[in-house]
Amino acid sequence: MIGGNSRFVNVRAVLFDLDGTLIDSAPDLAAAADSMRTARGLPSLPVAQYRPMAGAGARGMLGVAFGVTPEHPEFNVLREEFFCNYERCMNQRTQIFDGIPELLQSLSNCNLLWGVVTNKSERFTLPLTRSMAMFKTAGAIVSGDTTPHAKPHPAPLLEAARRLGVDAARCVYVGDDERDIVAGLAAGMATVAVTYGYLGQQADTSKWGAHATINCGNELLPLLQLATPA
Repeated sequence: MIGGNSRFVNVRAVLFDLDGTLIDSAPDLAAAADSMRTARGLPSLPVAQYRPMAGAGARGMLGVAFGVTPEHPEFNVLREEFFCNYERCMNQRTQIFDGIPELLQSLSNCNLLWGVVTNKSERFTLPLTRSMAMFKTAGAIVSGDTTPHAKPHPAPLLEAARRLGVDAARCVYVGDDERDIVAGLAAGMATVAVTYGYLGQQADTSKWGAHATINCGNELLPLLQLATPA
């Protein structure tokens, strides 16, 4: 259901966050962290316990697995172990959210460009997206370390717009985290919050300031129907 949402006109491109917006990578992220627990003789935790923090990457997964923060003296060592585990399993359980392939095809049918802006580092973003056929039509894929700044800074979004050759004001950014909306607004883009991603337990999307909110991928296209692509 879409309620009280803006409809976007003169849109030329749609940019998406990756994890929690286009793909459900939580099972692989959880597996990478949980294998660290079991290797240390600790009991396995359910994926559901990891899922709310999947959008926070290593910081979130290690927080769930071991209760550590980036300030912990062993955090960097644990993080690299997590990264190595994730590299080995990141294609095993990750799934595309329902309706996303059809949405991306519809965007192409409407002559709209699309791309990805994620805080995931290129070390993982590039092999992961190359392994999934739907990303072959992406006009830009910008990772967390592509520019000197990651979201919520607008630099990655502006870089994606530059690669697409589209003015930021004619882009819509879609994401499942408040930092996505903050970055999109700072970049001068229209913003859409999704409620099906990795929302923290205290998240309230109504407070993020997004122009629109959707509960599934197929609710996005109706917001763009008044667009007049160049």
